[in-house]
Amino acid sequence: MQRVRMSLPYYKNFGWDAEVVMVNPIYTDMARDALLMQSIPTDIKIHTVAAFDKSLTSKLGLGSIALRSLWYYRKKVNQLLQSGKYNLIYFSTTQFAVCILGAYWKKRFNIPYVIDMQDPWHSDYYKDKPKSQRPSKYWLSYRLNKYLEPIAIKQVNGLISVSHQYINDLKDRYPEIKSIPAATITFGAFEPDMEIAIENKDKFEALLDPAFKNLVYIGRGGNDMHKAITPLFEALAKGLTDEPKIFKSIKIYFIGTSYAPAGQGRPTILPLAKNYGLENNVIEITDRISYYHTLVTLLQADALFVPGSDDPAYTASKIYPYVLAGKPLLTLFNSLSPAINTLNEYQLPYNYTYDNTPQLPLKLYTFLKKVINHSFDITIYNVDAIKKHSAQNMALQQCNLFNQVVTK
Repeated sequence: MQRVRMSLPYYKNFGWDAEVVMVNPIYTDMARDALLMQSIPTDIKIHTVAAFDKSLTSKLGLGSIALRSLWYYRKKVNQLLQSGKYNLIYFSTTQFAVCILGAYWKKRFNIPYVIDMQDPWHSDYYKDKPKSQRPSKYWLSYRLNKYLEPIAIKQVNGLISVSHQYINDLKDRYPEIKSIPAATITFGAFEPDMEIAIENKDKFEALLDPAFKNLVYIGRGGNDMHKAITPLFEALAKGLTDEPKIFKSIKIYFIGTSYAPAGQGRPTILPLAKNYGLENNVIEITDRISYYHTLVTLLQADALFVPGSDDPAYTASKIYPYVLAGKPLLTLFNSLSPAINTLNEYQLPYNYTYDNTPQLPLKLYTFLKKVINHSFDITIYNVDAIKKHSAQNMALQQCNLFNQVVTK
């Protein structure tokens, strides 16, 4: 959703008129943020669809909003496509099940479609992991994804992805799409969001304790991030042992770590913190918060932290709001992650790899002391990187791919 939202102000500049079809928010159980509409041009047509009641479908093990809304999407978009005025269908969502409709609409209306792979769809990543580390309902979702993915991908006309590896994996898996247009396009930095956040900051509950220096990460958790988080916890544990009077004044927040409904999330970071005796200095809030609440909280922090997954293909789309916040930013990624190159382009001074950084413990210890003492230099990013990774430039790259698909 964020990719399209940030691109809508620019599509027309590059020759594309866009209309959006989305699920009516009343059918979702995610955190809502009405302020998101402020960034969408008023001339954009938005069509909403219904979904089956989750209280009924969950009894069958089908709580996914994609599956609950599939029939309604089919009905609504059929009505739209019958007008004959559309050139392309663009799926940009991590609710991938809805993408199977692309093959149906292509066959029925002869309209090409593009899928945006923001995450892997069908993946073996969790197959060899202990049950405790797997997502909920993994047995069902793994088999369902394995069945649904080829329906959508074998007929797709173009691919966009935040990671080149995701595209490579799909083209290796499905020879039918070897020659289709594809592009690696990360999310972009959308500056109007910070303006909206600042104007509405008083509308959101303060989550941070002002009596402490606060280092903040907001985003999903998971055991796959432990390799990136562990070195930081080791540095904090050392600080509490060697300089307790100083280090007791810092707290590290992990907010919105679970995709589960509010109050039902299972902590995945706090148990690791407890292993190092850091339960008084590490706060995990599993409930998701709204997008602008996230931005306001980032702006209230003393410093920010983004850990990466142990999956080498993982690239954190969330890094752009962190960059726009202008706060001291610590990043720890797998050395093979494509995010490393992006962050290097910005010339971030505290961009490290957890598996290939000399003297990493000392660097993290020093970073934490800088947070405590508020002794950072002013954050200045590379101007060329700011332009390259802007939402406007990312919208241009999407439109270039759209043009390739419809003229092929």
